[in-house]
Amino acid sequence: MSTSNIRSENHFDYVKITLASPERIRSWGQRTLPNGHVVGEVTKPETINYRTLKPEMDGLFCEKIFGPAKDWECHCGKYKRVRHRGIVCERCGVEVTESRVRRHRMGYIKLAAPVSHVWYLKGIPSYVAIILDMPLRDVEQIVYFNCYVVLTKNEQYNKMIDQFFNVATYSITLGELPSSDVTVNLNAKSNNSSTAKISPD
Repeated sequence: MSTSNIRSENHFDYVKITLASPERIRSWGQRTLPNGHVVGEVTKPETINYRTLKPEMDGLFCEKIFGPAKDWECHCGKYKRVRHRGIVCERCGVEVTESRVRRHRMGYIKLAAPVSHVWYLKGIPSYVAIILDMPLRDVEQIVYFNCYVVLTKNEQYNKMIDQFFNVATYSITLGELPSSDVTVNLNAKSNNSSTAKISPD
């Protein structure tokens, strides 16, 4: 291959960096085992068991999700050696393969609530603050779960939209709410965050 061909293949106009969508992240981390089971979601914060020194199942180092810690050996030790290659242990659910697959296999964590990316929150300018037309300080109070914000106006309860409550004031105000609901939020309202319907009942 000539030098000119190499240069043409490696030539590009620009590089674009974007945030991966939740669906794309899930597709990277989720995979189907040969036995048909779907794995990929990390549901526990544990890493290594202090007694066995083995990765905790469904944890951050889980062998079902990322692959075996030892070559050709499942988590429980029922299957060992290369002759069992590709078998998924019926006891522990770990695929018998090389441990080096742990270097590139991915998992994902399903968050309890949406979060704001630091690039858009702390960047200059702050795009989240611009979109919401709010001061950055107020946006940070919501993002860091330090403040509630009213999302809908209630005619019986004279609180205007975008009014803020800190955590202490919010618990006191809860007892003053009328029979009809007021929608409040503890996270950035622009990010499809979960809202809580608060009612005195």
